[in-house]
Amino acid sequence: MTPDIASPAPEYWQVASDEVLYERIANSGGPMSRGRTERLSATVLGRDTGAVRCPRVLRVGLDFGRRNPLNCVRDLLKACGFADEREAREALALPGEPCICRPDAAPRPAPVGSLPAADALYQALVLGLCTAWCYDPRRPVLWTRASLTRQLELFDGRGFYA
Repeated sequence: MTPDIASPAPEYWQVASDEVLYERIANSGGPMSRGRTERLSATVLGRDTGAVRCPRVLRVGLDFGRRNPLNCVRDLLKACGFADEREAREALALPGEPCICRPDAAPRPAPVGSLPAADALYQALVLGLCTAWCYDPRRPVLWTRASLTRQLELFDGRGFYA
């Protein structure tokens, strides 16, 4: 017997109560009841040996405490005797090649007050030349609250396509 479209559903399709419905779903035995999820992750960043090398070049991060990062960096420029970031950039030996960046998985930002002014300014310049994913020594130094408060690891990606 084929049911008409307008006819009621056969009795075996109807669910009498929520308890019966739960029992049918819980005991389905299908692939969904045997589902499993595992998170897999791997990286080539930080490898110093092997066919693919992306060694870590630098780890940067500054803790400004309650101070405004922009005002603090301006004070660092003055303490080191530089008129502006261009002058400081020319005087300090910053990494000369582009680098791959990633957020530091185990950040340990250095308190600005505990560092010599030149060391804190060096890190601030590197942070100003970074986006969240790339360090480019050819770009202008961009100091923003976001860029100065990042904690990053920089990697040399030249060995990636070896």
